[in-house]
Amino acid sequence: MTAIAIGKPVPDIELPATSDKTLKLSDFRGKSIVLYFYPKASTPGCAQEGRDFTAAINKFRRQSTVIIGVSRDGIKAQENFKTKQAFPFELLSDKEEALCNAFDVIKMKNMYGKKVRGIERSTFLIDESGLLRKEWRKVKVKGHVDEVLDAVKAMRAET
Repeated sequence: MTAIAIGKPVPDIELPATSDKTLKLSDFRGKSIVLYFYPKASTPGCAQEGRDFTAAINKFRRQSTVIIGVSRDGIKAQENFKTKQAFPFELLSDKEEALCNAFDVIKMKNMYGKKVRGIERSTFLIDESGLLRKEWRKVKVKGHVDEVLDAVKAMRAET
């Protein structure tokens, strides 16, 4: 599989999603997508990131943009996370790491002095035709959603 690149089509991998759905990115053609990868459901940083996207959901919707979260958690953990946090968007379960590998977000990380494989918090902006337009890696949660929204607005203004 070739690495993703700005201006190139994103892979179209089907995964189980919350709300008893199975989704792939092509399901959203005609809308732009903010695809964000987070390390683990129901952890403080991941919950805050999701709440930040939730707080701005209407601004994204006005830009014809959907939000989709992805982690390696199972679908039950994703459902619980979505319900507890009242996220108004779907979460994908990528236990087999297919989408994670396609977007190259699995990295070696230090956790309490030990090396572990995990998701590096990352966000990708995909346009309405399925092309990758922007990426953010090693994301810090504070202020990130505003930066993504600004990029969505700039992209929409170009078209």
